[in-house]
Amino acid sequence: MKKIGILFGRERTFPMAFIERVNSRNTPDIIAEPVHIDKVIQGAAAEYDVIIDRISQDVPFYRSFLKNAAICGTAVINNPFWWSADEKFFNNCLAVQIGVPVPKTVILPSYELPAETSAESFANLAYPLDWSTIFSYVGFPAYMKPFAGGGWKNVYKLHNREEFFRIHKETGQLVMLLQEEIVFEQYYRCYCIGGKYVHIMPYEPRNPHHLRYKCDFTPSPELAHQMHDIVCRINQFLGYDFNTVELAVRDGVPYAIDFCNPAPDADRPSVGDDNFEWVVDTAATYAIERALMHDPGRDNLTWGEFTKRSVHRMPLGEIKNEELVTETGRID
Repeated sequence: MKKIGILFGRERTFPMAFIERVNSRNTPDIIAEPVHIDKVIQGAAAEYDVIIDRISQDVPFYRSFLKNAAICGTAVINNPFWWSADEKFFNNCLAVQIGVPVPKTVILPSYELPAETSAESFANLAYPLDWSTIFSYVGFPAYMKPFAGGGWKNVYKLHNREEFFRIHKETGQLVMLLQEEIVFEQYYRCYCIGGKYVHIMPYEPRNPHHLRYKCDFTPSPELAHQMHDIVCRINQFLGYDFNTVELAVRDGVPYAIDFCNPAPDADRPSVGDDNFEWVVDTAATYAIERALMHDPGRDNLTWGEFTKRSVHRMPLGEIKNEELVTETGRID
């Protein structure tokens, strides 16, 4: 019997619906259930062939449990090693290399010295930074936000350099991004599962939370195809099995704004019935695929093209125009 587990926190609608959907398929010798942990012993295999991770970003104990499970052969969705290493500034850097439009972005050292450091720890850092070039490159208005994410916490819209310096003082030890504002005509949030299944959702981030999926626009076939390719490219290179990509469309060009959401919102009251049905059904399909493919005792993780090409020393700059292979993918 192959077991699919889901590891989750306070959310209930998606985990319970996912379990029910997998089990309702009646796939021979496959069962889904909530992950149950009563001990974690080094190098000892977990009892699950596949685990969907929805909470380890907030619980370090779970992240370590998942790494141990992965070492012993569990297919963890998403790869806990890559998720531990990833952050939003790197994602933008990678996007530039693979030909995905992103806002102009720079990373900033924290305003306050990190704990256990002193001024001597930053002997290699110029002071002051070349603010004129930074501001000229990004422009104003601009957004300042934490480089490692964290939802909408500590996100600021800045209109000039004086406002920047005043607000930067309030960010303490956070490492921040300064990012060009994309004034968009349309905005989309896109689920991507398995690097191939894509669901494009019109989304209005300027609306109150409960109205963000209530939109009066839809993409043209050409724009939908372009966004599908961008979403697949990003997730295949990062190596995420379950992610959302947010795209802001300016002058017909979709800019990737936020594409590191490996435990994306999938709560029925938030995303709405139709989007919820898609994500539950597609997650169940993909988890069953991974369970059927599972090879006991071997590495069953997804490693992105960036990691795989790094091993083979393949230049990223040569792949901007490559065609994506999504043989069983679909766009909804």
